Amino acid sequence: MDDKRRLILDQALALVDERGLAAMSMRAVAERVGLTSMALYPYVGGKDALLDGLVDLLNLELGDEVGDNGEPDWRHRLRALGRAVRALAGRHPGAFPLLLNRPAGASASWLSAALRGVLHDAGVPGGHVPRLARMILAFLLGYATGEVTGGLPPAAGPGDFEADLEDLVRLVEAAVRVA
Repeated sequence: MDDKRRLILDQALALVDERGLAAMSMRAVAERVGLTSMALYPYVGGKDALLDGLVDLLNLELGDEVGDNGEPDWRHRLRALGRAVRALAGRHPGAFPLLLNRPAGASASWLSAALRGVLHDAGVPGGHVPRLARMILAFLLGYATGEVTGGLPPAAGPGDFEADLEDLVRLVEAAVRVA
């Protein structure tokens, strides 16, 4: 990613973190980086492209957090991925819902690819991977978005999310058994 584009996206994300998504405009971002609104266009396009760039940035951050730690156990990797998605939502509550509301760009495929890799390593048959990946992604993104927006009822206890991750592990194990 070009340094100037990265600076602009970082500042746009910081603006959303501080003041919310509604406060983000081309003008507000331009002021943060010391440019005019028109000077942003060569780097990030219009506002829609800027929002897509934020989705890419969130996915890059998620990829950096999870990375490829060489963990051979798919169960550990699935849990780590779930925890990382939730942590990302906590760090960027204003921007995180974009992961559900915007089309996925090139770097956004990292999350799907990571999950597909986990499912493959678990032994899920190839034909079942896309559907199971969508289901798990919908849960992880939906859960985290619901937490940061208040759209979910409060958890019954602090271990609810961990219990849900264990349910996902069992779901994958069941998919492998019935295949």
